Formats: sequence, C-alpha cells, structure tokens
Amino acid sequence: MTTLAFDEDGVDVVYEGTEFRLERDLVEEAIDKPYYEVTDHEVLKMVAEQPNLKGEPRRIGDILD
Repeated sequence: MTTLAFDEDGVDVVYEGTEFRLERDLVEEAIDKPYYEVTDHEVLKMVAEQPNLKGEPRRIGDILD
C-alpha cells in the first residue's frame, strides 16, 4: 500500500513500508507541470510500478485547499 501526504513543499510518501519525501521541485520537474496542477495519480505513478488508481484524480491544489 502507498500513502501520500501533501503539503506546500512536497509529498511525504510511505511505499511498501519505506518512508521518504518528494520535494516540490522534484515533482514539478518529473511531471513537467506546476506543483498545484499535478494530480495524486501522477505522483502515485512516479512512486509505484503498478499503482492502484481508484477514484478520480485530484489536483494537489485542490487537496491543499
């Protein structure tokens, strides 16, 4: 299971029991979009080989509002 916790500066990730942080700049560079326009599904695809993409994607900007 993968858990994502978003804040203004990046994403705290727990992936298969390992905790790490993706900084905002890294996410923007990897997805080639402004941070607030990136979706949770796009971040999951960065982290997991075969992510479980349930539900509608949500923009980080909407999550943080």
